[in-house]
Amino acid sequence: MAQEFSHIARRCERAVVTAYRELREQGSADMSAFGACTALYRIHHPESSVNEARRLVAEWIDHHVVRGDTGPTDGCDCD
Repeated sequence: MAQEFSHIARRCERAVVTAYRELREQGSADMSAFGACTALYRIHHPESSVNEARRLVAEWIDHHVVRGDTGPTDGCDCD
């Protein structure tokens, strides 16, 4: 499956999007993959609330996976 992926600068964002794509490719349900990615984000950012993590993960999945946008996203301030 050849796809054109944008370069994602933030390590946490890249980890979340990659994990989501791979979980879905392996047959995980959308909400299960989303929950796992929310937990993954919170591992990178334990200071984040669950609601903040869910919001960012949802935005990143929508941006990179659903819409296939290659531009930058809003999000956390890490590198």
